[in-house]
Amino acid sequence: MKHRKFSILIVDDNDMMRAILRSMLRGDDYEVVGEARNGSQAIELAERLQPEIICMDVMMPEKNGLEALHEIKATRPQTAIVMITGNADPETVQDAIMSGAQGFIIKPFNAAKILDTLRGVALKLRQRH
Repeated sequence: MKHRKFSILIVDDNDMMRAILRSMLRGDDYEVVGEARNGSQAIELAERLQPEIICMDVMMPEKNGLEALHEIKATRPQTAIVMITGNADPETVQDAIMSGAQGFIIKPFNAAKILDTLRGVALKLRQRH
């Protein structure tokens, strides 16, 4: 049985990181519908594109990932958000999880880690429908 692809928004201020994530997500399960380079763009694109999953960096200019997470969850609580960061201090992780992040990936990461985390998020989304 062919299942539908999950729409994903990639948010990271680093062009290379977005390109790496985009190439990892190419395949049967995910469709990258947009990319943003800061939290402000993430909020705007989340509203306009309505992705099911957002992969978002924590440390970004203008508006960081945690601020964007709060705002997106306030208007789109059904959107699954996975935070990605090089800063894994317990306070940041706890804030993200308490604010509704479905997952947390620590840089440097590999494709298996990303895909495993997203597989878990996608499974939860499928169970909701």
